[in-house]
Formats: sequence, C-alpha cells, structure tokens
Amino acid sequence: MKYPALVPLSEVLPPLSQFDCIIDVRSPSEFAEDHIPGAINCPVLDDQERMQVGTLYKQVNAFEAKKIGAALVAKNIARHIETHFIDKPRDWKPLIYCWRGGNRSGAMAHILAKIGWPVMQLDGGYKAYRQHVNTTLMELPSKFTFQVLCGTTGSGKSRLLQVLAREGAQVLDLEQLAAHRGSVLGNLPSEPQPSQKMFDSRIWDLLRRFNKNRPLFVESESKKIGNLRVPDALMEKMRASSCISLTLSIANRVRLLTEDYPHFTANPVALNAQLNCLVGLHGHEKINRWHALALSNQMTILVEELLTEHYDPAYVRSIARNFSQFPQSRIQALEDISEAAFLDAARQLNQA
Repeated sequence: MKYPALVPLSEVLPPLSQFDCIIDVRSPSEFAEDHIPGAINCPVLDDQERMQVGTLYKQVNAFEAKKIGAALVAKNIARHIETHFIDKPRDWKPLIYCWRGGNRSGAMAHILAKIGWPVMQLDGGYKAYRQHVNTTLMELPSKFTFQVLCGTTGSGKSRLLQVLAREGAQVLDLEQLAAHRGSVLGNLPSEPQPSQKMFDSRIWDLLRRFNKNRPLFVESESKKIGNLRVPDALMEKMRASSCISLTLSIANRVRLLTEDYPHFTANPVALNAQLNCLVGLHGHEKINRWHALALSNQMTILVEELLTEHYDPAYVRSIARNFSQFPQSRIQALEDISEAAFLDAARQLNQA
C-alpha cells in the first residue's frame, strides 16, 4: 500500500484500536468542541494562525495566504515530530484527520509518510465522523433493551448506576456524560458541561461498545440535562422501555442529597442564586424562606421542603406521562444509603 493512504470512515469504524494514535490536526478550539474519542490534538495551525491565514485569503489572495500558511504548518509539524513522534518505531500506525480531510491533515500525513510510517488519512475528516455519529444515534438506541431507573429526586438513581457499572452491568450514565445532575440545582461547579457535539460523541462511543444482547441501565432523564439535549431517538427508546422504581425514605433522601451537594452547603449564596430560578413557580415569599434557611445553615429543613414542595410534585406530574411503562414498573426498595444497600440492589437488578 502506498502511504499516506486515504481511508473512508466505514473502514476505520468501529476498529479504531487498529491505530496506534489518532491525530486531530485541527485548531485547539475545534478540538475542544469535539473530537474522535481517544484522539490527541496536534494542530498544524493554532486558532490565531488559522485566523491569520484566513484573513490573508479573504483580504489579499490565496497565493499569499498559502505561502504564510505553508511556513506555519511546516514549523508546527516539525515541532510535533520532535515533541510527540520522534521515538515512534517504523511500524507505528497513526490515523490523521482535520475538518474535511483536506490540506491540514494532508500536510501532516504527507510528511509522516515520507519519514516511513504507514500513515492513514481520514477521508472526509471530522465532518464525516460527525455525520456518522448523528446517523448512528438515530438508529442504534432501538437495538438495545433498556432498563430505566425511576424514582423521586434523592432516591439514589445515580449512585445505583455507579454501583451497577462496578458490578459489570452495562450503564449509560447520561448525567455523568453531561457533567450535570439534571435539575435547576444540578450544575457541577468544578466541571463545565461539554458541548452538544461532545455529549453526542460520548453517548455514541459508549453505545457502540455495548453488547446489544444484554440489558442497558439508564436513568429516567428529561429531554434536557442542563444545557444539553438527549438525542431524540435515545429519548424515545428510553420513554418506551421497562422501568424500575426506586424507593427510599425521605430522611435518607435528605441525607443523600446533602452528601451529594456539599458545594451548596459550603456556599449558600450560590445555592440561593439557583433558587431564584424557582420564583415563577413558588413566589417570592417561599423563595425568601428558603433563602433564609440556606443562609442559617438549616440544610436538612431546606432540602426536605424542596423535595416535598417542589421536586416530588414535579416528578409525580411528569413520570407516568413521559415513561409509558412506569405504571408497571418493578419496585426496588433501598433500606438506607449505605454501600451495602446499593450493592445488594445492584446485584438483584443485574441478576434479574
């Protein structure tokens, strides 16, 4: 085979493991928005350089832009070789891609092939990959049997998913993938949400690895998790799937939420800023009461009131309407929030 070889996506997926390295040569901002899972970023033009070349192309002419661009690309590729690839053996096999499989990936692929490595360049680049993800996410969910964990806020759905995963079950933890706990108080202060494209990629990457003959556990999410939208076909499949209803006492639910949201206990001002989003539902008088409870560190009272007066009524209104098999759901009771209780529940569900 003559290298660099231009390969279509159909020959690359799903066995991405055939490559020793997947190299995304797009700019850092393009890479940060989304990339093929497992890829490393070795930009042939960084964001500023890309803007510089694009401006020359528009305001001067293509020839001047290509001269400057070629010089920048050559310097950057040389640096990447010295920094990342100088120790690679002769049979090291990388896959290289850019936005459309054009000049940027072509330049890197050409030089690495001239060195003697069996380089592959992805035909169609990231654009082809993104089209594949979109198409697959419309088709793949229907091939799985989902078990949907339902239950009021604080009933332990996320914890149970984590234990199920540790016990070897197939788990699609959408809140973990979205870096958000799925409610008005669900943002994680230490971790921003990914882009929609990155969220889609994370879902695609997990689904493609799962065994379609085994059940897939997932939580009963809304269509949106924070700022991100669950893919339509996945949402449709989840809402038509069998349900497992978790039950846990109100006292244990309060304990669990207090443990899971320590950042609000430590920063009641931030909590109150989020509670302001509920003024339209509950009015200023109630929100002011909740503000006062937060500021006086009466979190147990506050959490219980939030559950009984906001989250539980909303759950009752939405769950049966949105998840058609919920009325026939299997009840899974949790005695407490100990590791042993979650482990016992996970093993019961995994063996069912």
